[in-house]
Amino acid sequence: MLRQVKPKNARAKRALEKREPKTVEDVKIALFLRGTATSQISVDALSDLYALKKPAAVNFQKKNAILPFEDTTSLDFLSEKNDAAFAVLATHNKKRPHNLTWVRFFDHKVMDMMEMGISNFKSIKEFSAPLIVPGTKPLIIFQGSVFDNHPVYRHAKSLFLDFFRGETIKKIDSAGLTYVVVISAADLEDPEAENVASFPKINFRVYNTKLLKTEQKLPRVELVEMGPRMDLSIRRIEAAQDDVLQEALKKPKSQEVKTKKNIDVNPIGDKVGRIHIDKQDLNKLQTRKMKGLKRGPQALEEGDEEEEEMEGSEDEEEEEDEE
Repeated sequence: MLRQVKPKNARAKRALEKREPKTVEDVKIALFLRGTATSQISVDALSDLYALKKPAAVNFQKKNAILPFEDTTSLDFLSEKNDAAFAVLATHNKKRPHNLTWVRFFDHKVMDMMEMGISNFKSIKEFSAPLIVPGTKPLIIFQGSVFDNHPVYRHAKSLFLDFFRGETIKKIDSAGLTYVVVISAADLEDPEAENVASFPKINFRVYNTKLLKTEQKLPRVELVEMGPRMDLSIRRIEAAQDDVLQEALKKPKSQEVKTKKNIDVNPIGDKVGRIHIDKQDLNKLQTRKMKGLKRGPQALEEGDEEEEEMEGSEDEEEEEDEE
């Protein structure tokens, strides 16, 4: 653990206040680490992910003796020292070649992890698309119902969303949307399967957006692959503990939406209200009067004749019944 030091000047005090919990979180910093043994594919994948995450990233060039599924002490230390909420570790061995381990922290402690193997890798350098502008926020698309139906893929979806989440913005400019991250996976043959070796791979693709002029107000968007391209196979998982996850998902009272009586918001975001009124007597309801609905003199005479004929037919039926 890092030694807790009281600030001696205003600059140190501001630095400590910057690390304190906030109502609206800052951009999450990610650490990019290398294990004791790495392959060229895992190192290139780590470098490309670092390029996507910059400037909210710290890249470590030296190798580190870190085994995240056995001991998390080093990761906790690095998270607290760099005020980081994420870490990506590249490793390589005979049993698990070309390996990436995604680690998420809460309160500078490891909360959950997921280990993935890399295959079908193609680096950014092998594409001719424009380079990424540091600090831009991507659009993330998940293709496949498995990301909503299976807990393992829901966990992976949460990790990717948390990793690429940038600053909280209220408006989006189409010109500022420079690249799109598409993450897809096929459906499971057996929805109740628990062996991760049989799970379909997660296809990770990144595309650059190309805006073309049209006759309409909005431009036409075309996607050009810019890399990195990789297929990720799930290997090992360590889910978050229930009490830690509940604490991490807790919202501050200032962000809780205050409910008002008889006012609600539907899933689309529209405000819906409920009004209570007394029971209406429809017999006393005043309707609109129209001249076209009034009956003229001739219509009244015809109506009287029809009524007399109906009365006569009824009298004849009564007489027949008496006989």
